[in-house]
Amino acid sequence: MRLTTKGRYAVTAMLDLAMHADQGPICLADIARRQEISLSYLEQLFARLRRNGLVGSVRGPGGGYLLTEPATKISVARVIDAVDESVDATRCGGMSDCQQGDTCLTHHLWYELSEQIHGFLDGVTLGQLAGRDEFQAIATRQRRVADKQIPASSP
Repeated sequence: MRLTTKGRYAVTAMLDLAMHADQGPICLADIARRQEISLSYLEQLFARLRRNGLVGSVRGPGGGYLLTEPATKISVARVIDAVDESVDATRCGGMSDCQQGDTCLTHHLWYELSEQIHGFLDGVTLGQLAGRDEFQAIATRQRRVADKQIPASSP
């Protein structure tokens, strides 16, 4: 399975954004602190997410990022696709050239698995995840930990 850090971090950051959407624009530094993801890496991911229309940015004091659609309309698969990530179980990247340019014996099995995984992730929205109790509990813990790391008087 090839779901790399890029796809995982993009989904994590978008879920964080969805869970804090009621607070207005969210700065990437807050997401980076809560999710323990490098700020520079988040900047790269959010550039792709923005290009793909999943987030919008607000400049200036109090600025940050907002979802461009309700979280209930954004599937996990869309987030992964937006950062040019694929959920691919084949060795050939779905190109059917697994064995020196030819299809290997199990190519179709792994390709169908990849399609099933993508379909599953397409059926799960950020809104669904954000509404689950276990996700809410984790987000509450993360906010508490993040608040202790940086004094409230710091910018």
